[in-house]
Amino acid sequence: MDRCQVAIVGSGFAGSLLARVLAVLGYDVVLLERGTHPRFAIGESTTPLANLSLERLARRYGLTDCYYLAAHGRWLQHLPELRRGLKRGFTFYRHHPGEPFDVSRPAPERLLVAASPRDAVSDTHWLRADVDHHLVRMAIAAGIDYRERVELTGAAVGERDVVLSGRRDGAPLELRAAFVVDASGPGGFLSRRLPIPSALRRTRTRSAILFSHFGDVRTFRDVVPGLPDGPYPDDWAAVHHLLDEGWMYSLRFDHGVTSAGFALSPRGLASLAPELAARGPASPGDAGPAALWRALLQRYPTIGALFADATPLRPLGFRGRMQHRLARAADGRWALLPHAYAFVDPLFSTGIAWGLRAIERLALCFESASRGTGAPSASELARYDELLAAEADQVDILVAGAYDAMAHFDLFAAHAMIYFASVSYTEARQRLLPEEGVAWQGFLGVGDPLLHPLPRQSARRLRRITGGRGDPGTAEGRAAYQSWVTRAIAPRNIAGLAEPRRHGLYPVDLDVLVERHALLGMSREEVLSALPRLR
Repeated sequence: MDRCQVAIVGSGFAGSLLARVLAVLGYDVVLLERGTHPRFAIGESTTPLANLSLERLARRYGLTDCYYLAAHGRWLQHLPELRRGLKRGFTFYRHHPGEPFDVSRPAPERLLVAASPRDAVSDTHWLRADVDHHLVRMAIAAGIDYRERVELTGAAVGERDVVLSGRRDGAPLELRAAFVVDASGPGGFLSRRLPIPSALRRTRTRSAILFSHFGDVRTFRDVVPGLPDGPYPDDWAAVHHLLDEGWMYSLRFDHGVTSAGFALSPRGLASLAPELAARGPASPGDAGPAALWRALLQRYPTIGALFADATPLRPLGFRGRMQHRLARAADGRWALLPHAYAFVDPLFSTGIAWGLRAIERLALCFESASRGTGAPSASELARYDELLAAEADQVDILVAGAYDAMAHFDLFAAHAMIYFASVSYTEARQRLLPEEGVAWQGFLGVGDPLLHPLPRQSARRLRRITGGRGDPGTAEGRAAYQSWVTRAIAPRNIAGLAEPRRHGLYPVDLDVLVERHALLGMSREEVLSALPRLR
């Protein structure tokens, strides 16, 4: 029987990166993969907080390539062979069935929030096939024992170790590990082999996903002439098309491919059923996901125009429910990375950032562990478990509120300000006031006495307005809600958010940051002297 100190199941970006970090720390690591690389994956959009985690991992553990991957300009200069997309911010449009997007309206339903001041330091969309494969290759180069085409069928957890069993290329495999990390994703290996209860009942959000990669997708400006300039080109962002049925994402890569998909609420999916049944398949092959895709493009003319000439580069995928949640994220001899533990929805691009933060935490747990035992302490694993649980709740309630808010664009734009206030404040503090132990600070405001309660308070207010049925509410109710959001985020609003004079177009405004220095607990002079860290 083979032995190792740490076995990591799953070689996506998170599993491969954690394996390298543990190798740097001196651990004997085996990385197990069910399939092979390169392979298709979605979950591609980074954020400033994700890039900060990458930079901290790069500096602490000597992972130079991770520093290059943390900014679009560095990536292009040092790793141009890895395909990626420029992401300057978050773009939102509200569409209505049967109506083209109308830029001439007095208040166009458009929101742009910049995440970076220029291309060189911007975020990226990861072409996961390239990035995941690169990180696997780097793990192998670091001496990791990487084994692919492994089908694990058993996990026996004892007091001192875990015995994994299965087959590799048809031959029996047994591996005894002092500790196991599950990085295999939703419905992952450990959740099927250990008695870890489901906690899906804690999750309010429910949505299905329809997705693929496409070629020849037109830009929004191509199909909507007269679009006023924003703080960045609209399409070089995480683009969100808000619909009656849910929302659509569109992530453009630099080499001309676009990752796109619809996230549909149960009510929205049900509303499409009569239309699909009445129309029937247009051709023998136009059924299932293809029929659903066609129906949505026909229902929304501007989206239909964007994808009029687009061709799917792989078959459309469909999952009837994206959400999953387990009751435990760690125990004495094992731990789950976030995507194996819980997933809500790709709205607000939380996945990569949360995963990288968890890698930082587990790395610190292993730093303080005795390599003789090969496992972090029970107290540190409990801390990891409790924090992931609170963060999973926070992501869920933020996204559930956003689905309720889609009933009216003004409600959604106001609710989104809670997310942007939280992440912009956190990013500014981490860049301007770097401190040890930042990895253990809560994600999306968890633990912050002012930010932590806001998503839940917002969700309650939105439910009262929309009735949970997609009602737009009254003009007075919407105005009162927007006023509440403006007041609620004020103590953390270092980015000039929720200001009518912006007309929904928010650049990175360093003047506002300097003006609001006191919100960061800094003097004006301290902020000015630290500004180069933001560039």
